Amino acid sequence: MLREIKKLEEKQKLSYKELDTIFSGYLNKKIDDDEMTKVLKLICKNGLSEEETINLTDIFINSGAKFPMNISFVDKHSTGGVGDKTTLIVLPILASLGVRISKMSGKALGYTGGTIDKLNSIGVKTNLTKKEFYTAIDKTNMVISSQTENLCPMDKKVYALRDVTGTTKSIPLIAASIMSKKIASGAGKILIDIKVGKGALIENKKQAMELAALMIKIGKKYDRKVICMLTRMDNPLGDNVGNKIEVQEVIDILKNKKKGNLTNLCVEMATLMYTLTKDISKEKARSMVKEVLNNGEAYKKFESYVKLEGGSLEDIDTECADLVSLKSGYIKSINSRVIGETSMLLGAGRVKKTDSINYDAGVVLVKNVGSKVKKGDVICKLYGKSINYDPVYKAFSYSKLKPSIKGIIINVVE
Repeated sequence: MLREIKKLEEKQKLSYKELDTIFSGYLNKKIDDDEMTKVLKLICKNGLSEEETINLTDIFINSGAKFPMNISFVDKHSTGGVGDKTTLIVLPILASLGVRISKMSGKALGYTGGTIDKLNSIGVKTNLTKKEFYTAIDKTNMVISSQTENLCPMDKKVYALRDVTGTTKSIPLIAASIMSKKIASGAGKILIDIKVGKGALIENKKQAMELAALMIKIGKKYDRKVICMLTRMDNPLGDNVGNKIEVQEVIDILKNKKKGNLTNLCVEMATLMYTLTKDISKEKARSMVKEVLNNGEAYKKFESYVKLEGGSLEDIDTECADLVSLKSGYIKSINSRVIGETSMLLGAGRVKKTDSINYDAGVVLVKNVGSKVKKGDVICKLYGKSINYDPVYKAFSYSKLKPSIKGIIINVVE
């Protein structure tokens, strides 16, 4: 056993060099998956100090290539939620308003979906070279790239292991992973959407505020402007949870065929990001955001980007199973974690590191929180392989009276 791992067991603080020994050792295959899993579990259990987290972020950044900082580039990131497809809506909105926006995204992590998987499901190229990255920006004002082998390769390898070892819920690891990618990709202004609730990696506001403060501090060290938005993730975001079916919901929203909590969040997110780039009021920014959403300019931008990177926006036609309500009343809540895990089991996510994804799999909510239903009404559709449907019923809770629905945004921290 490495001396550094022994120190972790004893809850001793590690120096920059000691952290580098562990994580570079894993990247260079001197430490195997089993040893690294032990390290990650110790970090999840005992945490890291603020200094250790900042050092780990720097180690991740310096493990590969770095794009130069561009103060005109604005980036966003979500800590992972069920049905979270905001990137695919917010970026086209901002790009159609003339904002140059880059986004480095990841694949599915646990039961939370990944933007890269969603784009790959419709054939969009995401493994971009540096030249292709800037070509997309020049042609469409937007780019969504996966984490290349050269950009934060250490985080990429650790990220994949965290996904399958139950080590996703660690504030230091989340902060280091997110901020290393944002800083290495060159964005000068960053919005972090911290999901809070049953279907998120962060389950309560206290932890979310701790994570927000840590990421803002890391941003200041690298001269980045970071704003954190805390948003609710007790219920799924939007109606579709999966990959292709989530892209279909994106299309519906960009074509003004659908409204709801997802649309509302994207409008507020795009508004806040627009004010980061322009010296205008939130009211003016919100009006301009709604205009390009309503007039179809945002959809055209998404369509042009998908076409540029070789994708297709054809409709989805997949067989599914209907889940019907066992009760009558109002839907009080929908446990997003159960829905996310169901989508994963149907084939839309990875249970093991080596698992492939069925892009057609997932869950579509036919009824949502606040909907009035009768016994026997279809409440959701399940796409993918056959599974035991009994646990899915437990995701839905009911009440006799129509429930009050809380706003999706909890707080904004700068």
